[in-house]
Amino acid sequence: MKKQYKILSLLLMGMVLITTSCLKDLDTEPLDKNVTTTNKVFKDTLAFKEALAKIYGGYALTGQQGPAGDPDISGIDEGFSNYLRQYWNCQELTTDEAIIAWNDATIKDFHWHTWTPSDVFITAMYYRIMYQITLANDFISHCDEYAPKLSAAEQAELRHYKAEARFLRALTYWHGIDLFGNMPFVTEKDKVGSFFPKQISLTDLFKYIEKELLECESDLIDARKNEYGRADKAAAWTLLAKLYLNAKVYTGEEHYDKVITYTQKVIDAGYSLQPVYGHLFCADNDKSPEIIFAINFDGLHTRTWGGMVYLVHAAIGGSMNPAEFGVGGGWGGTRTTKAFVEKFYNDGDTIDTRDSRAMFHTAGQNLEINDVGTFTDGYAIKKFKNVTSTGDPAPHAHPDYVDTDFPMFRLADVYLMYAEATLRGGAGGSRSKALEYVNALRTRAYNGQTIGNITDAQLTLDFILDERARELYWEGHRRTDLIRFGKFSGGSYIWPWKGKVKEGTATPSHLDLFPIPSSDLNANPNLKQNPGY
Repeated sequence: MKKQYKILSLLLMGMVLITTSCLKDLDTEPLDKNVTTTNKVFKDTLAFKEALAKIYGGYALTGQQGPAGDPDISGIDEGFSNYLRQYWNCQELTTDEAIIAWNDATIKDFHWHTWTPSDVFITAMYYRIMYQITLANDFISHCDEYAPKLSAAEQAELRHYKAEARFLRALTYWHGIDLFGNMPFVTEKDKVGSFFPKQISLTDLFKYIEKELLECESDLIDARKNEYGRADKAAAWTLLAKLYLNAKVYTGEEHYDKVITYTQKVIDAGYSLQPVYGHLFCADNDKSPEIIFAINFDGLHTRTWGGMVYLVHAAIGGSMNPAEFGVGGGWGGTRTTKAFVEKFYNDGDTIDTRDSRAMFHTAGQNLEINDVGTFTDGYAIKKFKNVTSTGDPAPHAHPDYVDTDFPMFRLADVYLMYAEATLRGGAGGSRSKALEYVNALRTRAYNGQTIGNITDAQLTLDFILDERARELYWEGHRRTDLIRFGKFSGGSYIWPWKGKVKEGTATPSHLDLFPIPSSDLNANPNLKQNPGY
């Protein structure tokens, strides 16, 4: 699947544009031989697989040719419009883990907590979500339409593809509920352009995502049996666990017992920790036994200015050597705050360098951020690289484009979710097992030594939040974690430049959700803005 993003890149977009004008009689062919119809496109299961690749590719790519030109969505630079790039910005730049030096439009408003409904980057994320949902809806509707025309064996194969599309739609709606709350809601039963989508409540959207994942689970390929980069049962279990872990935020109801159930299913599926932490973020991380679900990148076939290209290049600046990261240059943008660095302090104000997760570049960098626009203010992060785990060049070495995949779900996160749900009172959880899982991560972090392990008395919810930061930083979890712990907005946790104040200050609670973009509010009379905007 890693290379399939290149296959038939125009297929599904063309299908979306053409479907509404196709004749009802599927046996009728247009006289113009240059017009493509869906009955030509979906002639066999390979065509469905190629169309499915377009949905997967939507998280990594931005248009029909890449890295620029013929974009999926308009109104924003194509590189900026990348799904993963904007999701990362929403999840990381708004927190203590990341800050950016650039002056592009409203990019600094993320960290300052000063965004508005007209923010171009928030709008791009919103429309990326809706675009992905549209692709999945269209694909699912064609699965239902064409299944009777296929053989029994082909229908069985098609069920797997449809289940994957349903998983991807659920994943995207989960991003929607987490970022925007009350989303406009459409499924495969709704025809594109024929109506104004109605807004769905948080509770109803939660139930829909849950239902979709539970229903598609049986048709997904067994855990660790699918092609790398494609969803399997374990991916669905992990997403269910994440949905249930945040259920109190979304609906006011707790489902920690279900977090225990589904994290244990993933743990029992046979994944194992990558022995060396840093190898999870190299150009050959597609071989990792820990990654459950990834967004795939390939320096030859998935060329974009977003995604992992952004995460690698933007983090390089100052005295850092781009060659160490397998690229030709740095963009001097992202780094971290003192509040995050302090998570690695040990008995004083120095970094515990024994913890291999403390991937900071400090030479020439100031710990304090006096000027947000100066890259050398704030420690740089050396987490993502476009070289292999052995230090060799990437398989498709290129000065700009990277082979490193983005680990959206991995076993370490599952361990920490199990531990948190247990501490929050989830039925079926074992405190001793939770401690075992946490210490497995810390043993790995300390290069196989137990010197960093904690005791049962140290296993608290506050520790879990900090450990999630140490283990999962820059992987798109932090905003969601801080909201779940009540420390994103408000004044219970302050970090530098939160609230556009150097020392940090409290921010209003309505920022726990992003606003519905003004452009969609103006276009759709069924939508209401989130409170506070």
